[in-house]
Amino acid sequence: MLDVVDLTVRRGAQVVVRRADLLVKHGERVAVHGPSGCGKTTLLHAIAGLLAVDTGQILLDGVDITATAANRRGIGVVFQDDQLFPHFDVAENVAYSLRVQGVARRERRRHADDWLERVGLGGFAQRTINSLSGGEAKRVALARTLAASPRVVLLDEPLTGLDASLHDRLLIDLRLLFDQLQTTVVLVTHDRDEGAALAHRATEFSALLRE
Repeated sequence: MLDVVDLTVRRGAQVVVRRADLLVKHGERVAVHGPSGCGKTTLLHAIAGLLAVDTGQILLDGVDITATAANRRGIGVVFQDDQLFPHFDVAENVAYSLRVQGVARRERRRHADDWLERVGLGGFAQRTINSLSGGEAKRVALARTLAASPRVVLLDEPLTGLDASLHDRLLIDLRLLFDQLQTTVVLVTHDRDEGAALAHRATEFSALLRE
């Protein structure tokens, strides 16, 4: 499914990811653990096509996508800070990728309503982004990513900043949704309990790096 091979990413003169390997099977959820600043997020951004790769390959279903534009990879990202558009309402945020693809307005709205129901936000379509709680914003960001039907979903510390009860409730909902969809997921987090609850297996970021 997703195969990262001998990947190196630099920022200026600094090597942030050095010769990383990661293999994720179809429908598998893998948690990558490591301290802040170790390169976990850089790895995700490289897989998504948001950062250039210096050496190595990224393969999806056996096809080399290392040089493919981010919007053509079929990979969705849920960012730590959500990155929702404040000038769009909730439904417009969820349907954004479909709008870019040229999907008709009525069809976009139908998809947005469907995904909002799936993430537990039925009836939120016309809400403003600024009116949402932290947990609701996380759910909107997830719905926006899944509405594009990605082949792989990348989660970058997706539950950071939530209080304990909300964090645990959303974690359960995520696991149930991903089980239902058979979604292929790479999660980066420093929270080992979170990784154990959501992923099928976990690995240390340092273990991905070749000697």
